[in-house]
Amino acid sequence: MSKRVRNFLSIHNFFSTDSLKFGRFVGEDGYGNKYYENPYYFFGTDRWVIYNPRVGLNYDGSQIPAQWFGWMHHTTDQVPCEKDFTCHRWMSDHTPNMTGTPMQYVPYSTVKEKSIAWDPKQVRLIKPSSPKKKKKDCI
Repeated sequence: MSKRVRNFLSIHNFFSTDSLKFGRFVGEDGYGNKYYENPYYFFGTDRWVIYNPRVGLNYDGSQIPAQWFGWMHHTTDQVPCEKDFTCHRWMSDHTPNMTGTPMQYVPYSTVKEKSIAWDPKQVRLIKPSSPKKKKKDCI
């Protein structure tokens, strides 16, 4: 990788994470997220993730799979790449939080809506109120 490309990636990481960190590359998950560690940083900031570039600035903490969650939060020091992670039959594939997207979960409800959503295309005419009568001054 050329020096110009590395500089661009450093600037991109700085603007997307609001910090410029240096550390050891630990591993990469199946979704393209890269994990780093620097033990000289304060506890809690010594491990971080650079999300897959395809998500852009729409990254979220729920995009970290369960295998890496324990390592990121110091529950374990074993890196998932170094040990065999057994996937059981009952385990499902990782799914990030879909809130705010068209794929979000909306439960079925039998209760009637209490309010109606505002529709800017729907025009509602308001009747003008009748003019108020002026009070006569008593002299």
